[in-house]
Amino acid sequence: MLGTLEALWEVFPLFTNTGWGENSNIKFLEKHMGASFEVRPQPFVTNVSVDDIHSGDFLAVSKIRGRWGAFETLEKWVSGAYAGHTAVCLRDSSGKLWVGESGHENEKGEDIIAVIPWEEWWDFELNKDDSNPHIALLPLHPDLRARFNETAAWEYALSMAGKPYGYHNMIFSWIDTLNGNYPPPLDANVVACVMTIWSQLQPEYAANMWNEALNKRLGTKGLDLPEVLVEVEKRGSSFDELLTIPEQDYWTYSDGKSTSCIAFILEMYKEAGLFDPISSSVQVTEFTIKDAYILNFFENNSSRLPKWCNDGDTVKLPYCQIKGKYRMELPGYNTMQPYPHMNEKCPSLPPKYSRAQNC
Repeated sequence: MLGTLEALWEVFPLFTNTGWGENSNIKFLEKHMGASFEVRPQPFVTNVSVDDIHSGDFLAVSKIRGRWGAFETLEKWVSGAYAGHTAVCLRDSSGKLWVGESGHENEKGEDIIAVIPWEEWWDFELNKDDSNPHIALLPLHPDLRARFNETAAWEYALSMAGKPYGYHNMIFSWIDTLNGNYPPPLDANVVACVMTIWSQLQPEYAANMWNEALNKRLGTKGLDLPEVLVEVEKRGSSFDELLTIPEQDYWTYSDGKSTSCIAFILEMYKEAGLFDPISSSVQVTEFTIKDAYILNFFENNSSRLPKWCNDGDTVKLPYCQIKGKYRMELPGYNTMQPYPHMNEKCPSLPPKYSRAQNC
C-alpha cells in the first residue's frame, strides 16, 4: 500500500503543465528508464527543407510537459519506447507535402486521424503545442522508398481520415506476456482494479478503452468488465491471459478500424508494400512505438541524410532531430528485420527492456 501511494505521489506532478512538471517527467524517465537528457547546441529548431522529405518518412515525437507529456512518459516507461507519438509524411501527385497522424486534435477537441498540410502541422508543433515536443525525422531507406506504393498509402490514409484515434487497442500493444510487461508496482491485478474503478466513474470511456477489445478476445459482444471477468473464470482462464491475446489488424470496432498513432503508420506501410511478403502474418496493432523505430526500414548511410540534418549539433545522430532542447535517443534504431508474428509475445521490463528472440 505504501509503495502504491509513493508511486502515485511520483506520478502526480507529471501532469502539471509547468516547469516543475517538465522536470518531473525528465527525472522520472532518467530514474525508471535510464534515459539521458543531453542539451543540444542551439538553435533547438532546424531550418527544414521540405524538398528533402519524402512519402513514408517517419516522424518520432517525444512530449515532456503537461497532460500529453505525462501520458507519454508513462507509455514510455511501460513499453520501453523513447518516443511517445508518431506521424508520417506523404506527398500528393502535385508534390505537396502532407502529414498523416492518428491523434490529431480537431476543432471539437476530439483526437482523430487526419491528413494535414506539412506547414500546418509544423506550425502547430513550433508555436502552439505546449507539451514541449521533441521531434525527429526518420527517412526511409532508399530501397524501401522505391518499394513504397504511394497510391496505396494515400488510399489507406484517406479511408481512415476522420476516424477516432485508436483507443480500443492502445494498451494491448504493450501487454504481451503474463508477467514480463508490468514494471513494479504494476501487475495484471492493478490493471484490473484501475479498469474496474474507471468503468464505474466513466463507463463510456471504459467501453471505448477496453470493453470492446476484451470482448473481441473472448469472441463475445456487449459484455461489460464484470461480465468479462465472470466469463473468463467460467472458461477456466484468467484475466492475465486474456490481456495477452494478440490484437488482430482486421478487427473492426463499433466506430470502425482502430489504430493508434503507430498502428496507423504501420498499417499504411503494410498497404504500401513494406512488409511484403510477410504482411499477412504481421499484426501491426501489436507494435509499440519502439517496435516501429527498431525496424530496419530507415536510412543507414549518414552521407545520404539531408545536409540540414543535425546541422550544428556536435553529435551526428543516424536520423534528423528537427526540434527540441534535449537530444533524442532511440535505442535499437533501425536494427530489426521484420518476421512473422513479431511483437506478439515480447517482454518489456525496465530498465533494459530486453526482448526475447523472435518474440
